[in-house]
Amino acid sequence: MHAIRQHSFGPADVLQLEELPDPAPEPGQVRIAVEAAGVHLVDTYIRSGNGPASFAPPELPMVPGREVAGTVDQVGEGVDADWWGRRVVAHLGPTGRGGYAELVVVDVARIYALPDGLDPLTAVAAIGTGRTAAGILEHAAITADDVVAVTSAAGGLGSLLLQGARNAGARTVGLASGSKLGVVRGIGADTAVDYRATDWAATLRAAEPRITVLLDGVGGEVPRTIHAMLEPGGRMVRFSGDQDGYDAADRPVVDVLGPPLAARLAEFERAALDAAADGSRVPHVGSVFPLADAAAAHRALETRTAVGKVVLVVER
Repeated sequence: MHAIRQHSFGPADVLQLEELPDPAPEPGQVRIAVEAAGVHLVDTYIRSGNGPASFAPPELPMVPGREVAGTVDQVGEGVDADWWGRRVVAHLGPTGRGGYAELVVVDVARIYALPDGLDPLTAVAAIGTGRTAAGILEHAAITADDVVAVTSAAGGLGSLLLQGARNAGARTVGLASGSKLGVVRGIGADTAVDYRATDWAATLRAAEPRITVLLDGVGGEVPRTIHAMLEPGGRMVRFSGDQDGYDAADRPVVDVLGPPLAARLAEFERAALDAAADGSRVPHVGSVFPLADAAAAHRALETRTAVGKVVLVVER
């Protein structure tokens, strides 16, 4: 099989397409002929050697990638033979590896049959980014009385959060830049603001004098500025990993990464797949690269030129 492999930590160019032996499923596992593999910003941190503390540095060489969709082409001992030939999607686990490849083995307990009408690219976005969105939205507890601001709103996660806030009946504000504002408007944001404009904060305040919820996955000065605009009793739901303090007892900051999500990941995976299948919360897959161009996919994320969810596709 062909797979993306890295032998050292460093820039995106350390990701190289190589030919490796075909893996075989062990007892309790299936092998998936991969059609789509998800790519995350955290993948770029791990690749560079600067991964978050929650991720142990991987042993090298390694094949990156933590989520795939495709067709089961082999089943291991003890696995129901009915899985053979079925199209499935799977998250390979918090420290999983091997997704950037033509073939992947995974425990059968981690796979889901692809819902009818759900394509592999959308499914692979839902199983990872979608499950995170499902958990964030539950903790945010958005209602129709809220006005919700979402940073990086044209990204894979931000676009799902906008849809979730809209589904709750809230008024929505999406922050993005340049041509990505068109994506934000297309998703249905009531207000789209270019956070790179010099007067963006004044524009936001004029358009939306009342903001009650901030959903932030970027950290830094933009969310800090919006946090200061929250009305008393408003809340910031943070999933950026940023540890900066916010001294405002009447505008609390709620961190949702880690234990708040980890204990219920399987539940959130199923909810995300169901929402994608019924059309209520559909991942925006806006940046698609061939498997061989994994380095370019990483660069697109690092330079913030990617739009929506980034996915690698296997061309056979």
